[in-house]
Amino acid sequence: MVAAPSPSRVLRWTLLGGVWLLVTVLVGLALFFGSSRTTVLAGHDAVVTPSLDGHVVLATGPVLPDVRTEVPGVLGVRIDLGKTDAASTEQLFERYALIAANPQSQVAKVQDLVVDMALASALRGAAVGSVPVLVYLLLGRDRRHDLAGGLRRLRARPLLGVGLAGALVVALWQPWYGDETQVDRAWEWIPLADFLGEQVPVPAEAAGLEVRADITGNETKRLIASAVDTYAKSQVWYDAAAEAAAEIDVREPEEDETVALLVSDRHDNVGMDRVARAIADRAGATAVLTAGDDTSTGKPWEAFSLDSLQESFEDLDRWAVAGNHDHGDFVGDYLDDLGWTRLVGEVEEGPGGGRILGVDDPRSSGLGSWRDETGLSFEEVAELLADTACDSEERINTLLVHDVKLAKEALERGCADLAVGGHLHVQNGPDEVVAPDGEVGYSWTNGTTGGAAYAIAVGSKPRRDAEVTLITYDRDGVPAGLQWVRVRTDGQFLVGPYEELTYARTTQAAPVPEGARPLLGGGTGPRPVGPQAEPGA
Repeated sequence: MVAAPSPSRVLRWTLLGGVWLLVTVLVGLALFFGSSRTTVLAGHDAVVTPSLDGHVVLATGPVLPDVRTEVPGVLGVRIDLGKTDAASTEQLFERYALIAANPQSQVAKVQDLVVDMALASALRGAAVGSVPVLVYLLLGRDRRHDLAGGLRRLRARPLLGVGLAGALVVALWQPWYGDETQVDRAWEWIPLADFLGEQVPVPAEAAGLEVRADITGNETKRLIASAVDTYAKSQVWYDAAAEAAAEIDVREPEEDETVALLVSDRHDNVGMDRVARAIADRAGATAVLTAGDDTSTGKPWEAFSLDSLQESFEDLDRWAVAGNHDHGDFVGDYLDDLGWTRLVGEVEEGPGGGRILGVDDPRSSGLGSWRDETGLSFEEVAELLADTACDSEERINTLLVHDVKLAKEALERGCADLAVGGHLHVQNGPDEVVAPDGEVGYSWTNGTTGGAAYAIAVGSKPRRDAEVTLITYDRDGVPAGLQWVRVRTDGQFLVGPYEELTYARTTQAAPVPEGARPLLGGGTGPRPVGPQAEPGA
């Protein structure tokens, strides 16, 4: 029978636990409110710091007014905006208006950073809190008795003890160092409506915003007013479109079917993301494919567009390739970090359990698993993609590319069911492709989901008709049908007919054409033929 612990032992461990908890809380709070995180927000390098003033404060720098809004509770956050690559103040305010059209992703990003700082501080506080407990246990009873005797002797000299304690406090405080009075402390926070004047109506969502500035010229006020106006109009337009999308008449999937939403050429139009999601929900989609050009330059300041894409579709199965405007590695790597399945020239499991293959557009710098081969032309990448598809042990059901011309050879050789992409900003297809052995495949080009004219989608509504495509897969993951959905610039929806895809299956492998060369991973494939691909949109 195990003896019960003595009352003194219980008391000792209770006191040790109390010491650990007290130190953990005090140190954790001190570390939390002294911590910060660097990220990219609203197209700026930004430093996020927690505070206790119950506000989210956006410190915009020496020229533009600071902005703040009240939040429930006492915990707030300060965001100091740093450098940006905007070429002008006008361009900067266009970005602000664009981001404000769908700010949830930026809000979620800040919330995640605050939670991350809180967890990190709590862990460090717990580690520091364990130090006095470990010291107590390591010293042992005899050494603790000796130290207690020393403290008793120090207590007999109260002036010495008080002096040592005071010296320790002063050394840590160092009151002889102090900050000079900051200029912005002389500025007052005023409501945004008062700052802009009666001529500019402020949306209800922005009624709680306050700004702080000293002397702001008429030009800056005009830009702020323009951004507010763009925000208000965009909120009305996209909210109405998302609400209307929930009522459109689209085909509902059968019990054993899977629906994937195809988006392409968003070009930073985050406002359309909630409309696209509403369409996906209406159609019962459980997956999303992005065919690239989610940004206009591929630069880190456009992370807000990728954050919005993630925020809108994070609970769905997701696959992505980069387009020709997604220059560099940033876009693909960022989506990869967010949990998207980035297609890099290798066969992956796709919607409905089928097989999917894709690669970034070669007119951007990302060439997937073929990165070690620099300077590959459009035709060479198309050939490698076809080789990989035809060499696959299982038939490729979906080829996801930015420009379907990149998948033309794979379809002509009868190695895939459906190739989907964007790039042209106008719809094209479905075009049937019959291989020499009778295998049938299809190509489909989605219009611009962002409603972009060229590579620009900035504004209070799409600049041209915006489009998504619903792809239905059967129980085996084979594409069974397509249906496009388009929202016009006047907010009206057009829904295309559901077009079934039928295939002629053969059991014989396609013959290897004369002049074939070895594949990257073995096997053979024909050399590319056909005209030079057209330049990017």
